[in-house]
Amino acid sequence: MKMKIRWGILSTATIGREQVIPAMQRGKFCQVTAISSRSIEKAEKVAKELGIPKAYGSYEELLADPEIDAIYNPLPNHLHVPWSIKALEAGKHVLCEKPIALTAAEGQKLVDALKNYPRLKVMEAFMYRHHPQWQEAKKLVQEGRIGKLRTIHSFFSFFEDDPNSICNQADIGGGGLMDIGCYSISLSRFLFDREPASVFGIMDYDPNFKTDRLTCGIMDFEEGTSTFTCSTQLVSYQRVNIFGTTGQIEIEIPFNAPTDKPTRIWLQTDSDKKEIIFDICNQYTIQGDLFAQAILNNTKVPTPLEDAVANMKVLEALRQNAHLAGSK
Repeated sequence: MKMKIRWGILSTATIGREQVIPAMQRGKFCQVTAISSRSIEKAEKVAKELGIPKAYGSYEELLADPEIDAIYNPLPNHLHVPWSIKALEAGKHVLCEKPIALTAAEGQKLVDALKNYPRLKVMEAFMYRHHPQWQEAKKLVQEGRIGKLRTIHSFFSFFEDDPNSICNQADIGGGGLMDIGCYSISLSRFLFDREPASVFGIMDYDPNFKTDRLTCGIMDFEEGTSTFTCSTQLVSYQRVNIFGTTGQIEIEIPFNAPTDKPTRIWLQTDSDKKEIIFDICNQYTIQGDLFAQAILNNTKVPTPLEDAVANMKVLEALRQNAHLAGSK
């Protein structure tokens, strides 16, 4: 019986080189077999650095390799859907970086394409959901440990003013909302387990990059609300607070959970504050193994592709309903 999924990596993107590939190489059910780049020299260099057996000088060559079962797609946002569809056409399963597309309509094209390949799996790579701290937070909410969920506040920021950074390029899907605000939308839908009835936002655009550098959003889930701030030009910080009628959950490092030390969340009720500590783990390793197991066992992926499109619909609506900061 086959025990490992053989992976091919589309591009030598930083997130892949520094985070995802090393993590997947440690997975029980993953084997990184090949990597590709538009430059064979770059592909060979990264392959040597990471101990990957094969290197290809084009994405097409990698997709044509019959010894690859699944593709990890960390390309820029505007290339997520086109190359994920090409991977399906080549008979490969696909784990695609978030956000799944530039628009909900484009994301739906991938959903529709997947219907033509019922044996293949596609999932958006929102790795945070698979970390034990988030699984526990979801469980605590579902069990009513904080009473009735009423509101969530999340904050995610970093500072990047390099014009060559992907997050600062408007034409390929850059900006704070697309890059990191999508996490706040995702986690809110994850915890409320429903779609928001309405959304509103305020966005401050960089005058040179034409991307949103600071976005604040509000989502109305009818039974509660979620507010968030995301920025690509603020001091690095992240935190999530989940409030119920009788308690609160605080997640210290909600998104970039460290891989070299335990993580922790706090559960506070009227009478007690409890620290919950989680063993050292790598959420990218967990994500890769869960996806690989879905392939090996022919079961559903942890997060269906339709969820990725639903997240894009909220992101898109928030952008459409946002006021510009400083505007009258």
